[in-house]
Amino acid sequence: MARVEVVQGDITREDVDAIVNAANSSLRGGGGVDGAIHRAAGPRLAEAGGALAPCPPGSAVATPAFDLDPPVKHVIHTVGPVWRGGSAGEASLLASCYRRSLEIADTLGARSVAFPAISTGVYGYPPDQAARIAVDTVRSADTRVELIRLVAYDRSAYDLLTAALA
Repeated sequence: MARVEVVQGDITREDVDAIVNAANSSLRGGGGVDGAIHRAAGPRLAEAGGALAPCPPGSAVATPAFDLDPPVKHVIHTVGPVWRGGSAGEASLLASCYRRSLEIADTLGARSVAFPAISTGVYGYPPDQAARIAVDTVRSADTRVELIRLVAYDRSAYDLLTAALA
C-alpha cells in the first residue's frame, strides 16, 4: 500500500519520479498549475502533449519531464471535470483522473508521484469535495507506487487535504 502524504508548495519542485499535471484537453498548457508545469518543463512539453491530444476528462497520458529537475522523469497529464453542480458525473470523472494517473505511473515504473488539486482552480470543483475524492481514491488504488504526495498550492488546500487524510 502506498504512503500518502500532504505538503504545501510548488509541485514543480517536488523530489519525485513523476508529477501530475491538471491539464486541459489540448495538453499544450494553460493557467494555474498547468502553466507552472509547462513553464518549468520548457516548450518541448507542449509539443509532446499536443501530439497526444485531445485528452478527454477522466483520462491521462504521459510525456517526458523535459527541463524539470531530476529526479522527475515524467509528467502525467490528466484532464479533470468542469464543475456543473455535481450531477453531471463530476465525482466519478475526478476519481478517474487519480486512478488513471496512478495506472500510468505503474506502467512507467514510477515509485513516487506528486498530484496537484485537480479541477479546483478555473474548473470550479469545490475544494473540500475534491480533497475527499483525491484522498479516498489514492488510498484505495491498486498501485505499485510507493509514495503519493498531494501537493497543496496554498494553506487552505493544505488544510482540506490534511483533514481528508486524517
